Amino acid sequence: MTTQLILLGTAGGPAPKRTRSAPAQAIVVNGATYLIDCGNGVARQLVHAGIPLDSLRAVGITHHHSDHNADYGNLYLLAWAANLERQVPAFGPPPLADMTRHFLAMNRFDIDTRVGDEGLRPLDELLDPHEVTADGVVFEDENVRITAARVDHPPIADAFAYRVDTADRSIVISGDTAPCENLVRLAAGADVLVHEVMYVPAVDAMVSRYNGTTLRDHLLASHTSVERVGALAKEAGVGTLVLSHFVPTDADIADEVWREHAAAGFDGEVVVGKDLLRL
Repeated sequence: MTTQLILLGTAGGPAPKRTRSAPAQAIVVNGATYLIDCGNGVARQLVHAGIPLDSLRAVGITHHHSDHNADYGNLYLLAWAANLERQVPAFGPPPLADMTRHFLAMNRFDIDTRVGDEGLRPLDELLDPHEVTADGVVFEDENVRITAARVDHPPIADAFAYRVDTADRSIVISGDTAPCENLVRLAAGADVLVHEVMYVPAVDAMVSRYNGTTLRDHLLASHTSVERVGALAKEAGVGTLVLSHFVPTDADIADEVWREHAAAGFDGEVVVGKDLLRL
């Protein structure tokens, strides 16, 4: 077995970016795909990565900010049109079940038309949402065990990181979080930690262009500066730290700036994430 991690999107924030796609990570094991987060354009990014849409086995959402869930329903709709025929469980915080129901209602005309006109299996049968409200195992099959841990992303109370354990690797996706001991515990001894990062000088430059005090306060309270992420990775004892969800994204910050700050206090490998990078 060889487990692959593919960074489908590494941007931070909901607005479309010129340099990076919206947040999403695919973990592929034995030809089966397990997806964490569904930012805008995730189905197309899967196609760009050469990952068949009908290889999906589970879909996880870390939290309900739109850069992480904008294409949750659309992913299923588009994969269904690309011959996905099996049920694919989804897991994420409330109100995932309501979101699923409303998405199906919004697309009822298209769904019913394609069922009748193209002979597709009803899309409703393929979606199986499970709401995550506490730490613990949220999904398990013959390839993976996925464990959730609540992280600190105010004002959102139900925000989770996920650890994916396979026979040959352990991969942790932080989601959005301020420095968080619960995440450190989840990531203990993991092979790979994919962690969000923020470069505060560039945030200050960004918000100075308009009245951005409220945005700055939110970013500093709910995200992790790149200067702190290396110490968290070291405390967790991970082998490789992968930087992603760059805040700000389109600030033309050199890779070496991200890498140098993240490597402070961390002895392992630091990877500056890029869209479609395979690890």
